[in-house]
Amino acid sequence: MSTVVEDIKRPIAGEMKLFEQKFYESMKSSVPLLDKVTRFIVTTKGKQMRPMFVFLCAKLVGEVTEKTFRGASMIELIHTATLVHDDVVDESYKRRNFFSINALWKNKIAVLVGDYLLAKSVLLSTDNKEYDLLSVISRTIREMSEGELLQLEKARKLDITEEVYYEIIRQKTATLIAACCEVGVLSTSTDAALAEKMKDFGTYTGMAFQIKDDLFDYLSSNVIGKPVGIDIKEQKMTLPLIYSLREASEKDRKYHFQTIKRYNTKSSRVKELINFVKESGGLTYAVEVMESYQQKAKALLNEFPDSEAKTSLHQMLDYVIERKF
Repeated sequence: MSTVVEDIKRPIAGEMKLFEQKFYESMKSSVPLLDKVTRFIVTTKGKQMRPMFVFLCAKLVGEVTEKTFRGASMIELIHTATLVHDDVVDESYKRRNFFSINALWKNKIAVLVGDYLLAKSVLLSTDNKEYDLLSVISRTIREMSEGELLQLEKARKLDITEEVYYEIIRQKTATLIAACCEVGVLSTSTDAALAEKMKDFGTYTGMAFQIKDDLFDYLSSNVIGKPVGIDIKEQKMTLPLIYSLREASEKDRKYHFQTIKRYNTKSSRVKELINFVKESGGLTYAVEVMESYQQKAKALLNEFPDSEAKTSLHQMLDYVIERKF
């Protein structure tokens, strides 16, 4: 896995190294507790795919600038803030095999740290009078919140249609990747149409990314380290399940609906539901939809002249749907 990511990073390796330092600087505070938490965040960082999108999209249309670094920091601040808040909402005590912030410092501090990171992301743009970036990140924060709330609202009734599912994942996941691509272009170009095109590229990529995530719920847990059926236990209606229930007979639909509603923690029923989804073509259908989003993104990318950045973005698209976790 790491070799694939290293290959993708090659055209921006220098920028990513410098970014780590700038990202840490962007989080700094005079409050010792905050400084301790932000140091912990830096040492437990993930693959940093989102900043990679920012730098690659900037290089696709121009040169990386100081504004690009600020844009990447803003995106990573938002992403980190949402992960911190998500762990509180989900009562999750592990994140990337480390303890989560709420596990180490409790919910109150975790929520306030998330708020601080969001404020820092906004200040990065206003302090530098980069109101185009401010507009993008404000919209992104709003959409991510709406997506989470829409999912929570629908989870209560379990009445998610395919269209609502796409809207949820567009807002929850794709909107941040779209923002990465849009910010990357805006940091080096004044061409609004170009920024819009790359925003669409990011949306399609993000949709494929989330569908792949949802497919993991039906795959062997020893490959990915995520227990099978976790979405079902949490009553999350994802694309393979929505499709399978829609295509099922009335009798099967009622039976499996009861599993989600009442027996979502009974492992034998969950296993039965997973087999039903596999046998009724739910996974095949989700893979087809995921690949159609990938192809839409590739078609947009192919409109650009060949470059190292373009090659890396193509590799990123392949990685999004071929990754094992």
